[in-house]
Amino acid sequence: MTVPKTKTLLLAAAGIAILAAVFAFKVQAEMADFEVNYRAGHRLGLGETLYRTADSHWQFKYSPFSAMIYLPLSVLPLPAAKAVWFLLVATAIAAVIVLGYRLAIAAGSAKPGLAVFLAALILAKFFLREIQLGQINALITALLMGMVLLIVRDDEAPSSRRRMAAGILWGLAMALKPYAVIFLPYLVLKRKVRALVWGGAVLAATLAVPALFYGIRGNITVLWEWISSLSRSTPGLLVSQDNVSLLAFLMKWMHGSPAASFVYGAMVALLAVLTLLFLRGGRDLPRSAVAESALLLIFIPLISPLGWDYTFLSAFAAVALVTDRMSVFPKAVRCLLTANFLVIALALYDVLGRRLYASFMARSVPTLDFLLIVGALFYLRARKAV
Repeated sequence: MTVPKTKTLLLAAAGIAILAAVFAFKVQAEMADFEVNYRAGHRLGLGETLYRTADSHWQFKYSPFSAMIYLPLSVLPLPAAKAVWFLLVATAIAAVIVLGYRLAIAAGSAKPGLAVFLAALILAKFFLREIQLGQINALITALLMGMVLLIVRDDEAPSSRRRMAAGILWGLAMALKPYAVIFLPYLVLKRKVRALVWGGAVLAATLAVPALFYGIRGNITVLWEWISSLSRSTPGLLVSQDNVSLLAFLMKWMHGSPAASFVYGAMVALLAVLTLLFLRGGRDLPRSAVAESALLLIFIPLISPLGWDYTFLSAFAAVALVTDRMSVFPKAVRCLLTANFLVIALALYDVLGRRLYASFMARSVPTLDFLLIVGALFYLRARKAV
């Protein structure tokens, strides 16, 4: 019994040492997005407005509740706050990988460890970028994947407690970033009433709780400021190099034409219809919720108008599923998917260089990369493989 404990302690110590070195020598001077949120937490504590045009590009864009997460950190010196947040993000990434492993097992993977390992390699640059910026997407993805695992288990053994817990996780995810609302139609179609009620209740509570700092009227004012700041800042970011949403893809290729919004709406409508067919095709399949939720998770950066490239870490479950089912595809498609995964993994600034990387992102190639994975999921569902 002593040897396994010793090995565990040594591995834990090595992991902590590696994380400490990464933070000290690489990350500590970065985390620009965290600094924005850290400042928002400080402003919340003082009852000040969170959304200021004077902040320019570094405006706080999340809900007032999101600032509450950073409030305890705002009392720490910035370097110490960064260290704490770094550990939280690293923990969230570890949770995504562990939950991905459990979902792979639930989906009937013969080699879940290999599927998750490959997915982690393919998406590694997005996880690293998440850490470098000090973002919150890994935490939200972990919450949503935890919700999915609870739904999968509830489908097999119905439990009101599981549905309640799933709803709470979903509500927290929506409170942190609105894009988690993409699961609303799915939960309605699946008749997860208890999850819907709890998710709605949690969201309502998170919208109301900043009144502790602003008062009821002040909270309403801040909420309107949040909505107004999003409407003002979003149009100018649609052609940003790192925006890889469908709308950004169309705006780049159509040179900012107003028609891009119409085409985007048509594409989203088409994806909605195809998703309904996807759900219908899984009615008689066991644990179909894994693939269905993986599809919704990969849709998040595609459908959200501000889908930054690193947000594709939400595609973890989808990538794991596709790599696990590679034998189902024809040989030519396997070659195409393998090349696609290599492009995703290796399309780095340090590999491509300034000019080629700028051209790669200006053409929104990552959008096409992940649309191909979406197509692969549809193929697998058509073959009843997921």
